[in-house]
Amino acid sequence: MSEVLKILDGALKANASMAGNYAGLLADKLERSGEREDALRIRDRLARAPSAMAFAQDGSRMATAVPTDIESRLETVDVSYPPLQENGFHLPSAAAKRVQEFIESISNYDRLAAAGITSVNRLLLYGPPGTGKTMTARWLASKLALPLATVRCDTLISSLLGQTSRNLRRVFDFAEQTPCVLLLDEFDALASARGNERDVGELQRIVIALLQNIDALPGHTVVVAATNFAQGIDPAVWRRFPFQIPFAVPDASSRKALWKTMLRDFAPASLHWDELVSISEGISGAVIEQVCQDAIRTAVLAGESEADATEILRRLGLAISLLNGHYLPSIEDEVRWLRQWRGEAFSLRELARLYAVSTRQISNMLRGHNAGKAASKTTERSGKPR
Repeated sequence: MSEVLKILDGALKANASMAGNYAGLLADKLERSGEREDALRIRDRLARAPSAMAFAQDGSRMATAVPTDIESRLETVDVSYPPLQENGFHLPSAAAKRVQEFIESISNYDRLAAAGITSVNRLLLYGPPGTGKTMTARWLASKLALPLATVRCDTLISSLLGQTSRNLRRVFDFAEQTPCVLLLDEFDALASARGNERDVGELQRIVIALLQNIDALPGHTVVVAATNFAQGIDPAVWRRFPFQIPFAVPDASSRKALWKTMLRDFAPASLHWDELVSISEGISGAVIEQVCQDAIRTAVLAGESEADATEILRRLGLAISLLNGHYLPSIEDEVRWLRQWRGEAFSLRELARLYAVSTRQISNMLRGHNAGKAASKTTERSGKPR
C-alpha cells in the first residue's frame, strides 16, 4: 500500500518520475512475492510511457535526477547498488538484533500502520571509526533491494548563505521521490548541537533545516544516519530517530567470525585462531579486514595458495603499532617492535625469513638497538657522552 500511495502522490504532484519510480518498486515487490503476472502488467504499462521513464521499469534503478550543488555543480548524492553479501556481514548480537527489528519494521510498514502503530523508518548508527556503520547501511540497502543514496557532506555544505539549506531540501525531495536508502554519513557535520559559543547563525539554520526536512519525509522513507561523534549531535535530532544502535569494536566471537570470513580459503592450516582472536582484542573490523587483505596480497604475489601465519601476525603487529601512535619508518624499527611485541612468535629465524635477510643481519639490528640503549644509560649515569 505504501507504494500505491507514493504512486498516487506522484500523480497528484504531476511528478511522473516519482510515480514511475514507485511503480517499478511495486512491480519488483509483486514479483518477489510470486505475483509475476501483476508485475508484468505494471512493467508493460511503464514501457508505454515516454523514454524518460525507461529506468522505472526496474525498481532498483532511478529515473529522478541526482541533486547537485548550484555553486560547484557537483552531485550532492552518490548512488550505488550494493550486492547482498550475507556471509561477509558480522555484528555483535545486540546490534544484529536491533538491525533485524528495523528491517522487520520496514517490511511490515503497512501492517503496523493498519494497527495504528506509528512506525518511522529512521536509524541512527554511532560509534568509533571502522566498526561497521557504513557497511551496515550498505547491507540494509542490499537486503531491502534498494539503491543506497549516500549524501556527500563535502558538496552539500556550501559557502553561499542559505545554499546548504537549499541543498538539503533537494536531497530530501530526491529521497521522497525515489525508492532508496538515504545514508547521511558523517552526520555530525550537519547535526552538530546548537548553543555552542562558536556557532554562527548559518550553522544553526542548517540544523533547523535538517529537522524540518526529516519531519517532512513520509514515515516509510528509509533514512540511515551514521556518525563517529555521537556526543556532538543536537538532542532534537536524536528524537527524530526511533531506532538507535551503538557500535563498538567487535567482541571475541565477532572477531573470530571476521578473521575467518576475511581470510577465506587463504587461512593457513597452522593458524592458531584463539591466539589471533586474543591478541586482536580492541581492534576494529576495518583493521582486521586490512590486515587480511595485506596478508592475502603477499601470498598471491608470492604464488602461494594460502597466507603465511606469521605474516598475518606481522601485519597485525604493525597495525597495532600505528594505532598506538608508534611509527616505524625503517625495517630495523619494525624488527625491533615485533621482537618486543611478541618475541616468542618472531624468532631470529622467522624475522629473517619474513624480511628475506640473514639471521646475522637481524641480530645486528637488535644488537644495535640494545647497544644504543646501553649507551644512553651510561650517559645518564655519567652526565656526559662516552
